[in-house]
Amino acid sequence: MGLFPDGANVTRDGHLSFGGVDVVEVAEQFGTPLYVYDEATIRGRARAYRDGLRAAYPGESLVCYAGKAYCAPWLLRIIADEGLGLDVVSGGELYAAQRVNFPPERIFFHGNNKASDELAQAMDYGVGTIVVDNLEEIDPLAALARGRGVRQKVLLRVGPGVEAHTHVHIQTGVLDTKFGVSIQTGAAAEAVQRIRAKQALQLEGLHAHIGSQVFELEPYRLTVQRIFEFAASAGIELRELSPGGGFGLRYTPRDVVLTPAEATRTIAQAVCAVAGAHLPRLTIEPGRSIIGPAGVALYRVGSTKTIEGVRTYVAVDGGMADNMRPTAYGAVYAPVLANRVRDEADSVVAIAGRYCESGDVLVREALLPRPAPRDLVAIPASGAYHLSMASNYNLVPRPAVVLVGNGNAQLVRRRESYEDLLATEVV
Repeated sequence: MGLFPDGANVTRDGHLSFGGVDVVEVAEQFGTPLYVYDEATIRGRARAYRDGLRAAYPGESLVCYAGKAYCAPWLLRIIADEGLGLDVVSGGELYAAQRVNFPPERIFFHGNNKASDELAQAMDYGVGTIVVDNLEEIDPLAALARGRGVRQKVLLRVGPGVEAHTHVHIQTGVLDTKFGVSIQTGAAAEAVQRIRAKQALQLEGLHAHIGSQVFELEPYRLTVQRIFEFAASAGIELRELSPGGGFGLRYTPRDVVLTPAEATRTIAQAVCAVAGAHLPRLTIEPGRSIIGPAGVALYRVGSTKTIEGVRTYVAVDGGMADNMRPTAYGAVYAPVLANRVRDEADSVVAIAGRYCESGDVLVREALLPRPAPRDLVAIPASGAYHLSMASNYNLVPRPAVVLVGNGNAQLVRRRESYEDLLATEVV
């Protein structure tokens, strides 16, 4: 059960269980599609990064959960309770943080096109750091800070020109990207000068991010090196440094990922090797690798369609509207039948969604016991970039969410209703 949340096992009835609950019973109680999160796994992963960085880095450090992976009030309470910081990229994510009184000094506001009302919202809440992403952002940001009589701390997001070997859609450190100001082109140096010219802004340091679902260590070492080289050339005193995150998540048995200890130790050693005696505050940004392993998506099997010599499609009651990753990135998963875990896996089938797109296929080739109507498909590693990218395509309500732990199952997000779907319509 290595892809499922910590402590997952199989009951005597052959059912998948984690968090002390039988997920077949949870699906019966709350319906499907359903997302089930294990609280112990979330806390365990958060602590592994937090404690790993503290042990490896002699200076001040902070692990920031990247809210874009999944952002919900119940989750942010856990993240705050574990002493982590929070990266937000929108007014909505910030609003979720405000709802739970997340410590504003531990919030970082990112984004390549922040709206003026979002920046005002961040300043009014007292967000600790705003990450400047482009030249055009500097003047309006300074004006908002000046109007409030504050000196806003900022980091400058630079493009280090480092290519992470991941899907092209989630590479963010190369020259050809919409994020950050490039070191190579001179835009980063110009941004530094513009920020320094603003009395209302305080440049604390630099930020970089090379991508998501990264399995290698060398790109992080190279990123740290290039950040320090640029800081030296631009005369920046690095009081704070963030080389990003994006550490990979294990979606299939073939994936070999970085452990929290490996990732934190490598980054800490890289910083210590070039920083000298003055160590900056070091922040890292795991999101997917904290919340992803804790979540499991549950779907009920409906119809099947066998095309002899071609493929068997097994249709479930969810799909691309709650999980866009297979369509967007060609993501691969390794599902099981949660109600028949011990049965022999003797059939290769495609798990197809219910939505009116030919590309709505969650898993192209799944090795399972021959699925039958009402079977329960469980897809592990579903905690990140599923619900955060979910839509109401075909006017289908989004799934409910349940948090499990110590034998209890708590509904933390109810299933949307048809009334919810039309609540914003005014005609």
